Amino acid sequence: MSYILDTMGNLLHQTAFLNLTWGNYLMIAVACIFLYLAIAKGYEPLLLVPIAFGMLLVNIYPDIMVSPEESSNGIGGLLHYFYLMDEWSILPSLIFLGVGAMTDFGPLIANPISFLLGAAAQFGIFGAYLLAILMGFNDKAAAAVSIIGGADGPTSIFLAGKLGQTGLMGPIAVAAYSYMALVPIIQPPVMKALTTKKERAIVMENLRPVSKLEKILFPIIVTIVVCMILPTTAPLVGMLMLGNLFRESGVVRQLQETASNALMYIVVILLGTSVGATTSAEAFLNISTIKIVILGLVAFVFGTAAGVLFGKLLCVLTKGKINPLIGSAGVSAVPMAARVSQKVGAEEDPTNFLLMHAMGPNVAGVIGTAVAAGVFMAIFGI
Repeated sequence: MSYILDTMGNLLHQTAFLNLTWGNYLMIAVACIFLYLAIAKGYEPLLLVPIAFGMLLVNIYPDIMVSPEESSNGIGGLLHYFYLMDEWSILPSLIFLGVGAMTDFGPLIANPISFLLGAAAQFGIFGAYLLAILMGFNDKAAAAVSIIGGADGPTSIFLAGKLGQTGLMGPIAVAAYSYMALVPIIQPPVMKALTTKKERAIVMENLRPVSKLEKILFPIIVTIVVCMILPTTAPLVGMLMLGNLFRESGVVRQLQETASNALMYIVVILLGTSVGATTSAEAFLNISTIKIVILGLVAFVFGTAAGVLFGKLLCVLTKGKINPLIGSAGVSAVPMAARVSQKVGAEEDPTNFLLMHAMGPNVAGVIGTAVAAGVFMAIFGI
């Protein structure tokens, strides 16, 4: 009888019910909310489902993220090894490869002024950098946090690793990916507050056709120019442009299909679950994390506002030929931000089709955020 009682007692003490804190239960609830938003509301499920499930797993079974040094048997947890690929910049770079293979740079080539809109949206990053320093972060930590303003999860992870801010990588990555997923909620109020009904209803002229030669030369030229100026951006910009060259060259269709489908989805699973698994209650529920979440939101709002305001300026300079809404797509959440520009414009005029025009600043924002990361690395001599 005592054997049975001891066995039952051991089993009971091995359950999660007796080992979790109130913080774990809170994070489990947050994970369930994220899953609801992803599944029931459709808020970027490809991002939120793996992130939320990683969050769920680590708060039920913290050892799934334990390192070999911390474990009792010298074997690390499953998601710890996934996370190492984040720290080594492998997964962020592969994400950029997939994004490049999926993305048509034609709208950007057809309308080079989109580069300016993409650059304007990076204001949120540098504004948040100064604000982060005022809030007590050191210079490298402030830079790592501020890149959230670009709404670019892979770049946020990449820069945090390069600047040695691995302790902040989890909250930074979760904030960046969460705001990427919540673009349809966060951006429209800012866009509507800064534009008039007349501006939102502006119908833009069709983009000019872009030749195959232009599309082939574009990734090669961008790689040479950007990486010569900021060599540290090569892992991100290089992979982005390599993926796009796969797409546009037309001679490596198998590589393009692999990069944009199978490889991309595998990397999303690994990166999403490992990012979610950094949100254990112990690591996530603290003042620094709250500051990061607030700063990320401020940076994202500032970036959206700067893009729209610069769009308004271009609207005036071109005598009403540019719809300011496309400026909000300058943040690099591809293609979500461009879709939001289309949606808000269509609310004023259902026949207005802004998606392809917004893709120009959207793609420029991806390049711009990578360049901003390179600028920070250059400043700190990385």
